Order: sequence, then C-alpha cells, then structure tokens
Amino acid sequence: MVEKSTFTLPGLTKKKSDEIIKILQVRLSSYNDLHLTLKHAHWNVVGAHFIGVHEMIDPQVELVRGYADEVAERIAAMGASPGGRVSDIERDRTWDDYAIERDTVGAHLGALDKVYDGVITSNRKAIEELDDLDLVTQDLIIGQTGELEKFQWFMRAHLESFAGELKDAGTATEKDAAAKTRKV
Repeated sequence: MVEKSTFTLPGLTKKKSDEIIKILQVRLSSYNDLHLTLKHAHWNVVGAHFIGVHEMIDPQVELVRGYADEVAERIAAMGASPGGRVSDIERDRTWDDYAIERDTVGAHLGALDKVYDGVITSNRKAIEELDDLDLVTQDLIIGQTGELEKFQWFMRAHLESFAGELKDAGTATEKDAAAKTRKV
C-alpha cells in the first residue's frame, strides 16, 4: 500500500508540501467533524424557532462537506492520501466531542457558537502557517473561513440581544454555552 506518491504540485518543494499536507489533514478532520456535528444538531434541535434553525443548518452541512472534499482533493493533488475515517478525526482532534443531544434551539446555537469559535480560530492559525508555504492553499482556507464566519454570524443573530451582547458571552465550553442559552 502506497500512502504517498513521489510527486507534489509544481513549484512546491517536498518539504513544504509535507508541511502543507499536515495542516490540511487537520483541517479535513475538523471539517468532517463539523459537518457531522451540524447534522447531529439538525436532528436534535427542538422548541420555538425549530423549523427555521433546522432548515438553516442543512445548507451549512452541505457547504462544510464540500470544504472537506476540497481539502481532501488538495491533499491528493500533492501526492498524499487524505484521511477521512473516524480514526483520522479522533487522531487529529484537539477539541471536545459535541456533547449536546436533544435540546432547545438556544442550547444548540450556543454550543455551536463555541464549536465555530474553535474551527475558525484553528483555520486562522492555519492561514498564518500557510503564509510562507503556499498562497494557493492559503487562499482556499481564507475563502472557507469567510463563509464559516458568515454562518456563525447567522447563528449569533439568534443569540444577540438588542444591546449587541451574545447570550453565551463569558462561557468557555459548549456545555456551559448550552446551559446559558437554553431559554433563548
């Protein structure tokens, strides 16, 4: 079984390509985990505003699945084997598994806000790391991050008070955010 080819993209050294692949593999695992988490929330959200949030989440699931595919294809183009298995997600995971089950719109949106904080923050770190490695790959992650930030804004609109404060402000974990926003 061959895990890596002997080639990479034109204009990239093998060393740079290997560094880029490592960054992209973590993004791939993050996106795979995110689209599963979003689908889980989609199935388990209840209460007031259910249908609006239920329907708001599905297009994001598809978008994030597409991001996973783009990242996996970039890894393959560089001559490596993208890891899309559950074991790859678990190996790359530096975040907690999503713990909210059947719960209110507010609880899921508060928890998902924290999930997006983590994904966007790690994307921004990847963008910085890619600055000296590959601007094409960096551009891919920049575009994806902008769309993730837009969807987080959609979710936060449900959590925002008239004064501009988020109902999950001051929380550090998904569970804490869910508890604080359960009645939104």
